[in-house]
Amino acid sequence: MRAKPEYRNRDETEVVVLDALADRHQEGMTGFEIRSRADVTIDQIEDALAALKADDLIVVEKDDERTLILPDEDVVGPETNDADVSLLDRIRRILPF
Repeated sequence: MRAKPEYRNRDETEVVVLDALADRHQEGMTGFEIRSRADVTIDQIEDALAALKADDLIVVEKDDERTLILPDEDVVGPETNDADVSLLDRIRRILPF
């Protein structure tokens, strides 16, 4: 899954983080899991998470063992498969625009 189009006009790192979280929107992710899915530095992830939290686009849940980050339900787009993705979207993923 990906973040809804209306949330894709944000900073590139924020969009990458939102997409990773949207993929696992039910389970949530730790900071390390986000880092493994996003090709950015931990400092960039930290800044992106701070901005997303300030805009109420993510929720942070803490338990005894770890901290999970979940996207707000309004951020998560509809479930798609590769057949539903347009050619333009595929090109955008490949080329660094």
